[in-house]
Amino acid sequence: MLRAGVDLGGTKIQVAIVDENDQILGTDRRPTPTTGTPDGVTDAIASSVKAAITAAGVDLAKVVGVGVGGPGQINVEAGTLSNAGNLPGWMITYPIVAELSKRLGGVPVFLGNDVQVGVNAEVALGAGREYDSLIGVFCGTGVGGGIVIDDELWIGRGAAGEIGHIQIMAKGGAPCGCGRFGCMEAYAGRAAMEEQARKWARKGRRTDLFKIMKKKEKPRLASGVWAKALKKNDKMAHKLIDRAVWALGSGIGSAVNLVDPEAIIIGGGLGIRLGQPFVDSIREAMIPHLIKPDTPPAVLLAELGDLGGALGAALLVKGIKVTDPALRTGAAAKKAATESAKKTAAKKTAAKKAAAKKAPATKAAAKKAPAKKAAAGTSAATKAPAKKTATKAPAKAAAAKKAPTPRSSAAKKAPAKKAPAKKASASKAAATKVTTSKAAAKKSS
Repeated sequence: MLRAGVDLGGTKIQVAIVDENDQILGTDRRPTPTTGTPDGVTDAIASSVKAAITAAGVDLAKVVGVGVGGPGQINVEAGTLSNAGNLPGWMITYPIVAELSKRLGGVPVFLGNDVQVGVNAEVALGAGREYDSLIGVFCGTGVGGGIVIDDELWIGRGAAGEIGHIQIMAKGGAPCGCGRFGCMEAYAGRAAMEEQARKWARKGRRTDLFKIMKKKEKPRLASGVWAKALKKNDKMAHKLIDRAVWALGSGIGSAVNLVDPEAIIIGGGLGIRLGQPFVDSIREAMIPHLIKPDTPPAVLLAELGDLGGALGAALLVKGIKVTDPALRTGAAAKKAATESAKKTAAKKTAAKKAAAKKAPATKAAAKKAPAKKAAAGTSAATKAPAKKTATKAPAKAAAAKKAPTPRSSAAKKAPAKKAPAKKASASKAAATKVTTSKAAAKKSS
C-alpha cells in the first residue's frame, strides 16, 4: 500500500511517497508559488506528487491515497482549505481535496492541518514516541502547534493548538497576520521576521540577509538564509532570532502552565534548520515563565526533520490519529462504517417489505384465533415493555458511570444519544399493547 504525503507550507511544497511500513521511497521538494491563485498552487502540488512518484520508481495506480497537511482553516468533511494567509490568493474557501484528486486522476485525497499532522508524525514515528502528553511547536512561515494528551491529539472544537496566537505583548504589540497584535507569531514567524527586517533595512540598518537571499535565489528569507546569516554573525539576524526566542519562551511557558505536558517538541522549517542550539535557547527562555521551574518538561528537537510534515500527511491515508474527530479511526474505517450503514438500511427496508407482505396472513390468523390466544398475546405484549425497561436501566447506569470521566469524547457520549431511540421503541410497544387490548375488547363484546 503506497501513500503520498504533502506538506504544504508558505515557502515550500514537500512530498514523500511511503510504503505500508512508513519507509520513504521517493521525494520531491519545490517552492510554493508566491503569486497567483489556489488553482496554481494545486497545480504545483499535483506536479510535485507526480515527480515524487517518478522518483520512487512506481506508478500512480499503486498509490492508494494522498494526504495533504495545509495551513489555514481545515474542513475535513467538506475537503476545503480556507483563509490560508501565507498562500497566494487563498483568503477564500477552496475545495482542495476535489481539485487535487481531479488533477491526479481520481486518487483519493485526505486533508489535515499542517502542524497537527507533523505533530502526529513525531508522536507515531519520532521524538514523541516515549511521551503520553506533549506540545508541538513548529516554527516556519508562521508558528503552529499541536497538543497531545494521553497519547491523543487534542483539537477541542476544531481549533486547538494555535499556540502562535497566544498574546505575549498586550500593549504595543507587533501586528500579526491574523489581524491582532502581540501574538507570538508576530515575533517568531518567519514572515513577520522578514517584514521587520525589511522595515529596519529601509531605515538604513545594515544586514546581509537580503544579499544571501538573492545569492541563494530564494524569493523570501527562507530558513537556510537565516542560518547562513547567523553563521556570518549578521547583527540584524541575531537580533531578530533573539527576539523570536524571547517570544517562543514566553508563549510556550504560558502553554506549559496551562497543560503541564511531559515534553515540548520544536519543529518546522526554522526550528529544524537552526537545530539544537535554537531549542536550547528556547528552553532557557521558557524556564522563567514556568510556575514549576524545578520540574520543566523536556524540550526536544523534532526527529523527522523536513520530512516530518509529509510523513504526517501520509499517515492521514493510513488512518493514524487524523485531525478530525469523525475520522480518527481513519478514512477506510469511515468508508466501511458508511457502507455498513447503507447495508443495514437496505436490510431494514427489505424486512419492512417482507413484514408488509406477511401482514394480511397475520391478520387472517388473528381473526381465526380463539379469545384465549388473543388474551395470551396481550399478556406477552404486556411483558415485552418490562424486558425493554430492564435493558434500558443498566444502559443509564453505565452512562452515569462514564459521565464524570474528564477525557470523555464524542464517542463516549454516544449511548446518551441512543436513549431516546429506546424510549421510542418502548412507546411503540405500549401502542401495540393498547391496540391489542382494544381488539380483545371488541371480540369479547
